[in-house]
Amino acid sequence: MDTTTTSSNGSIIVSATLQLNSIIIPESPISAMELPTSFLSLKRHCFGNSAPGEFPLASCPSIVLHLLTTCDLTPRDLAKLEATCSFFRKPANFSPDLDLSISEVAALDICQKRTIFKRMGEEERQELKRKCGGSWKLVLRFLLAGEFSSRREKSQALAGPGHSIAVTSKGAVYSFGSNGSGQLGQGITEDTWQPRPIRSLNGIRIIQAAVGADRTILISDAGEVYACGKDFFSEDGETKIITTPQRVKSLTEIFVVQAAIGNHFTAVLSREGRVYTLSWGKDERLGHGTDHKCVLPHPLLGALENVPVVQISAGFCYLLALVCQPTGMSVYSVGCGLGGKLGHGSEASEKQPRLIVQFNVLNMEPVMVSAGAWHAAVVGRDGRVCTWGWGRFGCLGHGTVEAEFTPKVVEGLKDVKAVHVATGDYTTIVVSDDGQVYSFGSGEFANLGQGDVEENTLTPKLVSSLKERVVHVSLTNSVSWGGHTFAMSESGTVYAFGTGDRGQLGVEMSDDNVTERAEPEKVVGIDLS
Repeated sequence: MDTTTTSSNGSIIVSATLQLNSIIIPESPISAMELPTSFLSLKRHCFGNSAPGEFPLASCPSIVLHLLTTCDLTPRDLAKLEATCSFFRKPANFSPDLDLSISEVAALDICQKRTIFKRMGEEERQELKRKCGGSWKLVLRFLLAGEFSSRREKSQALAGPGHSIAVTSKGAVYSFGSNGSGQLGQGITEDTWQPRPIRSLNGIRIIQAAVGADRTILISDAGEVYACGKDFFSEDGETKIITTPQRVKSLTEIFVVQAAIGNHFTAVLSREGRVYTLSWGKDERLGHGTDHKCVLPHPLLGALENVPVVQISAGFCYLLALVCQPTGMSVYSVGCGLGGKLGHGSEASEKQPRLIVQFNVLNMEPVMVSAGAWHAAVVGRDGRVCTWGWGRFGCLGHGTVEAEFTPKVVEGLKDVKAVHVATGDYTTIVVSDDGQVYSFGSGEFANLGQGDVEENTLTPKLVSSLKERVVHVSLTNSVSWGGHTFAMSESGTVYAFGTGDRGQLGVEMSDDNVTERAEPEKVVGIDLS
């Protein structure tokens, strides 16, 4: 703390000192300007009666708690405070649990600001705490990891197979593009090239969406799942067409926070971090032995039964799961292993989830997964990017078209700190922490954003035509549709490029012979700020 003395001429001498663990290190006194006498009489009372060497605000824990819960501290920050000062470790005597440390109370208060946590009962909260490792800081890490990896409760624009979905931060949904099965949810089956709000969802706040061939899944802040397009959830075995979003009855007992659509199956993630799969259960290919046409949700068994999952991502015939454990984040895979896309060093399929151990070898902690149709990618906490699976057209970014059976760091991005990655049908796009976008893989449908050149790109290349800072990208993940890509800027502007023959770019192609857009252009009619 600074101390002050008064010289004979009434000027102030400020003696700056640094107090640390009872050791006082004086610095050279410096003269200051003359101050009014009334100022000299002021005394500081904010530090209470703390003795030298104590935490100055120890006598004002409510102020400390307010600071901890409003300064965007991470669970890691809170843990460091506990490790360095006994004040943050000892019981804080705050109700309802007097034994919690002030760091734990702060973590709990931050959790209570999260939408999915607010709706939990006390027993559900305690069970989640147990699964996460017995600490509210670990629960907070679980919640934040899910928000980061899947943009939960944030705006997003999704490039589906022929159609597009945009969700605003306020929960409104826009749709446009191909609509032969009613997948736009507009009550019609005609294509729409201009973004239109799904008005039947008025009053329902949507926080997540998933797109697949001829279908759309939407998830509300109440954990309710709505679907439109081809009905893959009907128990009578008939494939119906649903033109407005309808609640999925078989999922009413599960509070869902994310969905992923593969070619043969659908997967959903509950708020407690449990994964359920529907369909494609034949030969136990997804951890349960039901008939492949079964549309009832079944929990994914095996290694993921009792560990919390924060994100799921579905490829053509496989599933990736990002897991949050006390020891750190890890990735599990299950399903078809052709091309090495499960990441276990072979092409063998897995009937139950299996840990991808290569990340331990690489000393990488994954924070985001993306399952393309035939290849996969991960972003690490340190900003490195790994890819694996089939390498056709250079989609792995390693400079070749060869397959990789285990995750391999993309060396072409060694000078880039990545924060987001998206994969499609032999295409990969990466976003850096400074908002730059890099793409590689198949350039067949101009969805790399590299201009009119439709050549394959074997190593990461900057998309120089995007001038705004980008925070999120999405590209078509389908083997049966021409791909298109969305890039959303920090300001909420959405740029689109790639195939647009069905209106999926949000614009009507003026020339019947032109079906693609090579350069990113703004999508008019939606504001995702």
